[in-house]
Amino acid sequence: MTGDAEQLFVFDIYRKVPKDLTQPTYTGAIISVCCCLFILFLFLSELTGFVTTEVVNELYVDDPDKDSGGKIDVSLNISLPNLHCELVGLDIQDEMGRHEVGHIDNSMKIPLNNGAGCRFEGQFSINKVPGNFHVSTHSATAQPQNPDMTHVIHKLSFGDTLQVQNVHGAFNALGGADRLTSNPLASHDYILKIVPTVYEDKSGKQRYSYQYTVANKEYVAYSHTGRIIPAIWFRYDLSPITVKYTERRQPLYRFITTICAIIGGTFTVAGILDSCIFTASEAWKKIQLGKMH
Repeated sequence: MTGDAEQLFVFDIYRKVPKDLTQPTYTGAIISVCCCLFILFLFLSELTGFVTTEVVNELYVDDPDKDSGGKIDVSLNISLPNLHCELVGLDIQDEMGRHEVGHIDNSMKIPLNNGAGCRFEGQFSINKVPGNFHVSTHSATAQPQNPDMTHVIHKLSFGDTLQVQNVHGAFNALGGADRLTSNPLASHDYILKIVPTVYEDKSGKQRYSYQYTVANKEYVAYSHTGRIIPAIWFRYDLSPITVKYTERRQPLYRFITTICAIIGGTFTVAGILDSCIFTASEAWKKIQLGKMH
């Protein structure tokens, strides 16, 4: 049994050096302390990266939400401080032939300024085709002579609301838009380019939202019969490009591999450095002894 154990010792690649053959040095102690501090710093840095969730994004061409039935949910909140609530209405049109005047489902009108103004809040759906929805007086029983379309947009968003710390997109690009100092008789055109957006968390659950870019113009329109009644138009079109955000965390095996590489690499470099310093020091001592003799 003893002979088998002695044969097994031959395969030991981690040979041990007897303690009486090793020599501690002051320089080696300094390098060892610095080495341990450096390893600790890199370890904490890697640990922070490991526990932190990273959000990566990618672009592709597709309709991400195929189960929506070709619909997009819209949330609109707008104040018209100089237009009575009985005059305010929402109209929806698109290229599939939809033409709805005075949409009232899931909407609410809140009087402002002692009834002189109105705040319109509504949730509705639009088809995934180019079209428009507009706030106007078209659904009113009697059209006013000079409707004042000055307004403030509090919110205009599409799809689910994403409130994620690491994602800063244009999900409510028109939020806070103030047109109170514009021409009261002017129409307002907001040209929207809607970009489908997907957010996938670590569990694989996906949420569908939409970002959008906006350009706007203000104008007073006329026809052969006179001035056209102003309105606030939101003309939209969909981008074929989808933006996808995905939560990712560094795999455990990669973290362990990195830590091993840090420890092994640092000790190897420190050992080489210490060996070079020790060799140079010993050579210098021999030179000095040679001069003395």
